[in-house]
Amino acid sequence: MYWLGLLALPAAVRAQFSTTMLRFGCSELTIDRIDPLVEPGQIPSAHVHQIVGGNGFNASMPSTDISALADCTTCTFAQDKSNYWTASVYFRARNGSFKRVPQMVNDVIGDANRGLTVYYTAPGPNTVTAFKPGFRMFSGDVTRRESTGLGSRIQSCFRCYTGPNFQGNTYAPCSDPKLDTESFPTTPCPGGIRSSVIFPICWDGQNLDSPNHIDHLANPTNGPAPFAVVDGTCPDTHPVKIPQVHYEVVWDTRAFNDKNEWPEDGSQPLVLSSGDPTGFGQHGDYVFGWEGDALQHAMDNRCFGPTCNGLTTQDFAVANKCQVPPEVNEDNDGWVDELPGGHMIM
Repeated sequence: MYWLGLLALPAAVRAQFSTTMLRFGCSELTIDRIDPLVEPGQIPSAHVHQIVGGNGFNASMPSTDISALADCTTCTFAQDKSNYWTASVYFRARNGSFKRVPQMVNDVIGDANRGLTVYYTAPGPNTVTAFKPGFRMFSGDVTRRESTGLGSRIQSCFRCYTGPNFQGNTYAPCSDPKLDTESFPTTPCPGGIRSSVIFPICWDGQNLDSPNHIDHLANPTNGPAPFAVVDGTCPDTHPVKIPQVHYEVVWDTRAFNDKNEWPEDGSQPLVLSSGDPTGFGQHGDYVFGWEGDALQHAMDNRCFGPTCNGLTTQDFAVANKCQVPPEVNEDNDGWVDELPGGHMIM
């Protein structure tokens, strides 16, 4: 893969490339049915999420500098107290019961405890403005059930791994229409399934949030930016270029590949916790929580991969200990008769 090849190069060689790209792992912080971005204060919220990042996470997080609310983080960089979350994925068995699909650790991340991989990408040093305390955003559409028709510019995708050790992970996320789909794969995936969520890269420069958590953001004038292609021109309404944030989750579907357990009609058995059986409604939530100017420093100094001069890289032996107990008392690991929240599959 392009970015994996760059990560393997010596720092002096990587410096010849213009792209700045943090790529790091965040262990699982909690699995819970709360959503402080879309449904603040509501316990429980509509559907289950998997959350990583700082332990300041709770159902009623204020719109303030959340780095001051946390004293640990599950992410690689100790200065990153942000929170990142996505809807969980469930396996729907032939008998109608459900089980949450756990996450796998990405192959280059290390000894993280499940969770996800986060990217922050910029065209190069001094080309983007880092987020400000209180910044929040959302990517995707929970209600979507059909393709966006964006082709290689899709902002949400799935890739079926063809074998162990992430075989089939050959190209950058959402970049290959032969490998990437906006909907769930329709066949068993021997090595699990990677899903990606990509956020917009243009900001209005004023609002830290908006009622739908999307309108203060925009895509470049020529359309949504593919992964790591972040040199598009921002529209006049949203003139400030911000880092491209991208989530990568690897779902461990290996225990659910027996088609004798799939629905009798042969349809694929995965559903998002929101009740979406297509995957088109995949989405991501983000609350900024980097300490001080740490993220701006990383974007301006050609930082690449999971290390950056001036930032603290913590071992996962430390990060994995950062946890918050779920606020909703329900079974997130065993077989259940219905999706938490009672969602219909539709």
